[in-house]
Amino acid sequence: MHNGYVEPFNGRMRDELLNESLFFSLDHACSVIAEWADDYNHFRPHSSLGYTTPADYAGIIAHRSRRPC
Repeated sequence: MHNGYVEPFNGRMRDELLNESLFFSLDHACSVIAEWADDYNHFRPHSSLGYTTPADYAGIIAHRSRRPC
């Protein structure tokens, strides 16, 4: 294992998208992958982020960094 963050993502993407999809053109592949990535980043909670979505977690971190000490 080289990267504990990238390898689980790659496996999930392969299992949920690449093994299940038949792409008819490069444009079709790009649109299907973009839809999957949008779902993965904005609607699907991740256990490693306290069961929040990556977009929500980024907002939490940004809010914390703006807060005065």
